[in-house]
Amino acid sequence: MITKIIKLSEKSFKIDEIKIAVETIINGGLVAFPTETVYGLGANAFNIEAVEKIYEVKGRPKDNPFIVHIADKKDVSKLASEIPVKAERLMKKFWPGPLTLIFKKSKVVPDVATAGLDTVAIRMPDNKIASALIKESKVPIAAPSANLAGKPSPTSAEHVINDLYGKIDVIIDSGKTRIGVESTVLDLTTHPPTLLRPGGITLEELESVLGKIKLHPVVKAEREIRKITAKSPGMKYRHYAPEADLIVVEGKERAVRRKIQELVNEYKSEKKKVGIITISKHDYDSDVIKFAGKDLTTIAKNLFRIFREFDKERVNVIIAEGVKTSGMGLAIMNRLKKASGYNVIKA
Repeated sequence: MITKIIKLSEKSFKIDEIKIAVETIINGGLVAFPTETVYGLGANAFNIEAVEKIYEVKGRPKDNPFIVHIADKKDVSKLASEIPVKAERLMKKFWPGPLTLIFKKSKVVPDVATAGLDTVAIRMPDNKIASALIKESKVPIAAPSANLAGKPSPTSAEHVINDLYGKIDVIIDSGKTRIGVESTVLDLTTHPPTLLRPGGITLEELESVLGKIKLHPVVKAEREIRKITAKSPGMKYRHYAPEADLIVVEGKERAVRRKIQELVNEYKSEKKKVGIITISKHDYDSDVIKFAGKDLTTIAKNLFRIFREFDKERVNVIIAEGVKTSGMGLAIMNRLKKASGYNVIKA
């Protein structure tokens, strides 16, 4: 397959420039497109064969549901069988934006898009290209992240090309994404609502609108939880993972630094190439050191890019400094733990 690459600027593109991508969606093909979080791999959510292609291309397990992307809040009433008052409040505050809401699904949503569940995950992305693609296609678009299953999510078109070129029809290249981790997923079919995946909207922001929110055990899990029904992407299986072994070290700053250097020395004695992800700018005696950023927003934006850079540099082991779990830190630690296979050391 020859993959068509369309380079666009979110600030200045014209509708005619996405015509090929729109026609691809309408005709049952696959399009990788930018959102504010990560790049998505999209298909017509109502086209069963097209949605099944996503599973095949990504190598994604069939019990891992997709998020259905819309460009108009009115479309929720078509996809969901009921819309709670809490959903209205959240949509008014956070849509368009990095928040996915779980509803009871309507009969029009095919089972393949929801992994056979009676619920549907819906999001309205805050990216003009994504919005235009959905509007012009005149169908909701089912889309997971545009990467091979298990690998770090793509935060640039280069990442998508590395994983999927020659396997999908179109890639819309709009440079780097703004947020860098996936959307927050909130289940509104439970009482109180349940946070299934932390992301671009923080728990604190959600609670400022709704009050108390329950955390699903996977959000802060210290080990893999196998026997769960995944209503959201990112709940089951190892996700976001670089090729190298990843270790996360958390605790007080001095203790973390000391423990990381001990680990570096140990792995270097075994002739392994060691990479460090630091938020403290500490100068470890390591092969490769990458500074992720001082603030949580910057760390989130850089995390998956750094994973992929380490893959290119063929490091054997990555050791990451942990962060506090307030604000965006909850999403960052969730991704680090999942990527490491819960290989977390308390310093």
